[in-house]
Amino acid sequence: MAAPEQEVLSPAAAPGLQWCEESEETHAPQIGLLETTSAQEPPISPEPFCRRDCLVPVVFPGPVSQEGCCRFTCELLKHIMYQRQQLPLPYEHLKHFYRKSPQAEDMVKKKPRASAEASNRTCQQTLAELESVLSHLEGLFARTLVPRVLILIGGSVVSPKEFYEIDLSRLAPNSMDQSLSTAACLRRLFRAIFVADAFSELQSPPLMGTIVMAQGHRDCGEDWFRPKLNYRVPIRGHKLTVTLSCGRPPIPVTAWEDYIWFQAPVTLKGFHE
Repeated sequence: MAAPEQEVLSPAAAPGLQWCEESEETHAPQIGLLETTSAQEPPISPEPFCRRDCLVPVVFPGPVSQEGCCRFTCELLKHIMYQRQQLPLPYEHLKHFYRKSPQAEDMVKKKPRASAEASNRTCQQTLAELESVLSHLEGLFARTLVPRVLILIGGSVVSPKEFYEIDLSRLAPNSMDQSLSTAACLRRLFRAIFVADAFSELQSPPLMGTIVMAQGHRDCGEDWFRPKLNYRVPIRGHKLTVTLSCGRPPIPVTAWEDYIWFQAPVTLKGFHE
């Protein structure tokens, strides 16, 4: 059975981006990546954030489930918060470390009592809020298709310092065909991000707030995320877009006309140990 054709994104659709391709050993679809600064651009000013945009397209060799789309979003949220130093450890390690592990108890003993208690409270609050967002994302994905997700760091929802877009609109989660393994798709997704090296040139940020926004059907019955009827995607700040597709015709744009933005009602606060 022939493999599905890879979706091709033309350079004209994303001006200013340089495309690189890497063939996988198993003839899987190729993955494009990353932009570079053109000769005409002015030198980068000594700002705390890089202003260049990055596009990482990933093509899966078949349909994915709605649960898989949710998992991609949750894992990318955790990964981005760690990579942008809003979490001192990867989420899973942090959750294990601060759940009364011997290492955490040893660290508490080495710190002044007041400092240790404050650090522990901050960590527990951040973990609880992040777990709440992840849980409610699962609920949202169970109610409606979610074509796009934004992760906004710093600044405000209309003018963040950095923002990360997850474009799921080219996937076909309602396909009757058997869905691909979510674990295999996650490996392909993170391999593309690591190869793109999308975070290496960003300077170390301060602690900032992280806000999650997601598109869903206006009549999906969502009551935790707050609807933002007139919201527009920011045009300023460093932007990374991860575009996911499955090598099939995209869902028509008109299908998304009744979809609106929803905003998580909590701001995830970063912390250091």
